[in-house]
Amino acid sequence: MSGLCAGRVVVITGAGRGIGREHALAFAAEGAQVVVNDLGGSTDGSGSDDSPAQQVVAEIEAMGQKAIASTDDISDWDGAARLIQLALDTFGGLDVVVNNAGILRDRMFVNMTPQEWDSVFAVHLRGTFAVSRHAADYWRARAKAGESNDARIINTSSPSGIFGNIGQANYGAAKAGIATFTVILADELARLGVTVNAIAPIARTRMTENLVGLLKDTAGDTGTAGDFDVFDPANISPLVVWLGSPESAAVTGRVFTVGGGEIGVAEPWVKGPVVSKDGRWLPAELTDVLPALVASARTNSDMAGVTRTQS
Repeated sequence: MSGLCAGRVVVITGAGRGIGREHALAFAAEGAQVVVNDLGGSTDGSGSDDSPAQQVVAEIEAMGQKAIASTDDISDWDGAARLIQLALDTFGGLDVVVNNAGILRDRMFVNMTPQEWDSVFAVHLRGTFAVSRHAADYWRARAKAGESNDARIINTSSPSGIFGNIGQANYGAAKAGIATFTVILADELARLGVTVNAIAPIARTRMTENLVGLLKDTAGDTGTAGDFDVFDPANISPLVVWLGSPESAAVTGRVFTVGGGEIGVAEPWVKGPVVSKDGRWLPAELTDVLPALVASARTNSDMAGVTRTQS
């Protein structure tokens, strides 16, 4: 490997399995020191198990690199603080945070319970906020002390969040929040020497293993040649490692779609067609105006980010 992240200290949440595990191994392969955080619960967030995080640490150490395990619950404010402090105490600093941890509580909205809504938001949105906030406190203190930062936050959104998916109102709303959070945080933390980006990945993990058909529909033409496994979660990590490296200093506030061999930039909300008049509209006037306005606008995208055919 090139040593792209040599000496950098990286915190990765949800790093015991799936995409997070691949991130941890890929960062270590490029010379980073890694804090492997994973509560070790099931896909719905229940239970805990120390072994997934410990196993990834063992793999990294077998590579001759340094790592330490954390099983703190990142949706807990104090747990997130302990995670960041562990990086500081163990490796003497912090350069990169990868917010990857997540759970699923999929259900059609009319059957969704408040607990199913709150639990997903707690891990995805509150967890991303809490870990990022404690990391930002460290970088802010450094900046106030006259020290420079070359730091990164890399968040994990989802095609469900930026394009939408039936049965995932809770998950999609949380992931959409992470995408917007990324854009705002990039602007706020730029003065501290911190870039903030996000990914919306497509890969085969415990959370997507029941969505194989959807994955095939969503993947498009990415990387189908030869024996290449389009849905291997390891396909996601090169982008994340690059975003965590010094090479990415000029890139911030972006959400990247990634899957197989394809990387794209998710373009943000923009104002589409408009109508205007010199004065306030009357409700009855809009009967003819709004359908024509909507007809002239692009339709929403499908899960592949492709504009749906106008009916």
